[in-house]
Amino acid sequence: MSDFQVLIPKLGESIQEATITKLFVKQGDTVIEDEILFEIATDKVDSEIPSPVAGVIKEIRCAENDLIPVGQVVIVIALDNDETSAPEPVILTSKAEIPEVKPVIETEVNPVIVKNELKSTGRFYSPLVKSIATKEGINLAELDSITGSGLGGRVQKNDIMQYVEQLKNGKKEITSQVVQPAPAQNSVVTQAERPKVSVSVGAEDTILKMDRIRKLIANHMVMSKQVSPHVTTVVEADVTNIVLWRNRVKDEFERKHGQKLTFMPLFVEATAQALAEFRQVNSSVDEDTIILRKHINIAIAVATNDGNLVVPVIKDADSKNIVGLAREVNNFGKAGRENKLNPDDLQGGTFTITNFGSFGGLIGTPIINQPQVAILAVGMIEKKPAVMETPTGDAIVVRHKMFLSLSYDHRVVDGMLGGKFLRRIADLLEQFEHTKNI
Repeated sequence: MSDFQVLIPKLGESIQEATITKLFVKQGDTVIEDEILFEIATDKVDSEIPSPVAGVIKEIRCAENDLIPVGQVVIVIALDNDETSAPEPVILTSKAEIPEVKPVIETEVNPVIVKNELKSTGRFYSPLVKSIATKEGINLAELDSITGSGLGGRVQKNDIMQYVEQLKNGKKEITSQVVQPAPAQNSVVTQAERPKVSVSVGAEDTILKMDRIRKLIANHMVMSKQVSPHVTTVVEADVTNIVLWRNRVKDEFERKHGQKLTFMPLFVEATAQALAEFRQVNSSVDEDTIILRKHINIAIAVATNDGNLVVPVIKDADSKNIVGLAREVNNFGKAGRENKLNPDDLQGGTFTITNFGSFGGLIGTPIINQPQVAILAVGMIEKKPAVMETPTGDAIVVRHKMFLSLSYDHRVVDGMLGGKFLRRIADLLEQFEHTKNI
């Protein structure tokens, strides 16, 4: 009766295109709802795209390794096996033939060639920059010499297009990105300036090649340390009330709501409340501008089963109760470990929490998840002797305690603000009502 068009989904504000890394169907295949159609990769995440409907694959308008803009039709599915109303096919023979996003994609280069020619550099380049470089005959050495205007010195489209224009005008004196700063000056070190460490390999050593996600994580972490001056503050919190409450209600909570009750939802709740009170910690930095975020979207670091790391985001965490937070923490944790998160699940975070305690860690100094300005690390809860005041004098008692460590961007979060914010989280945890019902 009709056709259904499958598009490249919206992948976040900063992502305009994705690479088709694998097709799981071919023309004529019958698919059911939620069956995986294809896999995409972006600068931030890999994701499998399921079919929203059941039907027959009428058209496939892409090939593996094609670079496709967000919103472009890639697969047409005939509903109810009806193939009488097929739309006019769109053949993606080059990236310049996509009229609706012409300002974004302006090259006619085979994406497979782009991938093979520019993968040996240690500096990160987006697929679009690689495409333009290949088309214009710009080699890696030239590409590395271009000064990037993006975050962490990343080369953006306007940077390489300006370089191409200067070449065409005969102005080849491009400013090199490798600039030696004066010893007394502060400067952001770019990826092109990273010192190369000489590493010897023994006959019995094993060499493992980083996979794509691991390389993205590595680049993101190095960039964060280059961009933000990190400071870490640590406090110890007495969470005895929380432990007693959870022990009392966890079984009933699972029966009533169908969710396991961990400590993480309680940490998220306290953090969201503190962020609402200290808005400058819920912010980003753009050059000399501070952007105060309206929404409190807390990202939770999750270790995947293949040893990598993903950071799904709980949107508007301050508007959710313990049940809602527990549901999202559990769902994101499971999907994250199994690499089944959607691209939208990883977008829009304004603050991050990482749980060192789940692996037995007490204290950590986490790296800020850019473009955020702070990240909280929660350590393991352990029983400790503590001195408490009683009506008859001081007494040594057993309490449940944990360390909270906050890494923050000293450009916008000073020690006083960082310390007060972290202390507020600890106070909220310590003052938790252990008699509260679920």
